[in-house]
Amino acid sequence: MGNVPGAVVAAGGLVGGYGVARWTGKRPLGGVALAAAGAVAAREWRRSSGGAAAAGLSAAYLAAFAGAHPLARKMGAWPAVFAVAGGMAVASLVVTRREG
Repeated sequence: MGNVPGAVVAAGGLVGGYGVARWTGKRPLGGVALAAAGAVAAREWRRSSGGAAAAGLSAAYLAAFAGAHPLARKMGAWPAVFAVAGGMAVASLVVTRREG
């Protein structure tokens, strides 16, 4: 398996985790998808930019997940998920390009 940038994995995990929960009706299953993607993204961030960057971006990933919930009340679920996924991807790219 080739290296997929952490930014892609993280954004995909946020979108995919919500999609799985929504389409299956099983929130825990969405959480599994979200957590799995977060673990893969963290491994990639650590590999490319070190432990400090991985820890910071992992915290941002969790904050993006949590932040999507109140944001969804203001703009709708899917727009909120896409907004936080985009923000997470940008944060990942900025940190890993600077650190790596």
